[in-house]
Amino acid sequence: MKARMPFVSAVLLICLMLTSCAPAATPVPPTQAPEPTKAPEAPKAPEATPTQAFPPAPEFIEVGASIPLTGKFGSLGGQVKVGYEYAIADINAAGGVFVAEYGKKIPLRLTSYDDESDPTKAVGNLEKVFSDQKVVAYLGGAASGMHAATTAIAEKNKVPYLGVSFAWWNIHQRGYKYLFSPFPKSPDQARDVFKALNELIPADQRPTKVAVFQEKSDWGNELGGLFNADAKPAGYDVVYYAEYAPGTTDFSTLIQKAQASGAEILLGMPSTPDGMAIIKQMSELGWTPKFTMLVRAPDAATWGKNLGKAGDDVTMFAGWHFGEKFPGVAEINAKHQAELSRPADILVGPAYACVQILASAIEKAGKLDREAIREALSETDMMTVIGPVTFNKDGTGNVLNPLVQWQNGKMELVWPLDQATAKLIYPAPPFNER
Repeated sequence: MKARMPFVSAVLLICLMLTSCAPAATPVPPTQAPEPTKAPEAPKAPEATPTQAFPPAPEFIEVGASIPLTGKFGSLGGQVKVGYEYAIADINAAGGVFVAEYGKKIPLRLTSYDDESDPTKAVGNLEKVFSDQKVVAYLGGAASGMHAATTAIAEKNKVPYLGVSFAWWNIHQRGYKYLFSPFPKSPDQARDVFKALNELIPADQRPTKVAVFQEKSDWGNELGGLFNADAKPAGYDVVYYAEYAPGTTDFSTLIQKAQASGAEILLGMPSTPDGMAIIKQMSELGWTPKFTMLVRAPDAATWGKNLGKAGDDVTMFAGWHFGEKFPGVAEINAKHQAELSRPADILVGPAYACVQILASAIEKAGKLDREAIREALSETDMMTVIGPVTFNKDGTGNVLNPLVQWQNGKMELVWPLDQATAKLIYPAPPFNER
């Protein structure tokens, strides 16, 4: 028994030794539950842009005017007012003028008063709308002498001023910053009357002897002087030059002397009453120039009615004519025809254009600030019912200067030829043969 025990012990010892020499088992990392897959985050909705806060908008864009609806310039002022009212109605029908400062369209409102063709009353009217309505702009009345008074108030009050129905160039030579006029001026009229004659009448039929009847007024002196200065370079001779006071009733001496001088052309710038008196007395005395051009007087719609056949064949630089081929003219004519039984009068278009230009300037300025509007007006370059318009530094407009002639009791556009509605009647038939 003792002999076997050592043997068993030895076997056990060997087994233990073999076990201890075996390579250790590779440890298995403990199993971990996989992290749950995260759903992709939903894109964040863009933060809502807060509504832009605009200041409270005024109910209206206030515009002021003084217009002669009675007195010697009443026939002109009535046309101007119609043009303003038509344009404002059309703009407001579309919601008004967009003003970025308020983020909306605001309608225009015109406050105007009749100045009775009195410059002093016109000045008072503009001061009134300036203080009462706080106007952002002025619209002018009619006639050069009236504008001479009111443009000075616009400059004093620093209010942009748009005006038509005045050709007096001197007003624009006073250094005014707030005056803008999309209307032909004296230099245009003096230059273009000879230019039109040279284009419309063959050289072998063209009249060359000129008589000038000059009204004794600042504007009359300006235009008469320009007629005199521009005639010779264009191939014409002024053979008779006479002055008369506004309101003159007897023009017989001027007419007889002009006839005796051999004048074939009559140029003048009378008021409507004076112009009618001149034509009536020319008819009575039997002097018929081959070509007559009177600035201002024949503008009145009553010219043909009051003078009948005697008023025919007289020409004028009207500033506009209802036959022009520009956007919006047909619509104005249709409205005027429906209301007044005739196409739009010649000052309706230019007045309408003033409002178009003002509305565009306000929109461009983006605010109802007079200085910003003035600056925008100076940069005007747009199409209107009178055609394309830009302004020179002195506020004069670069605009079409149409020559219009009364024919059979109606106004016809005869020059420039690309706009003409009729041919020029030349030479004018004698009064007793009409």
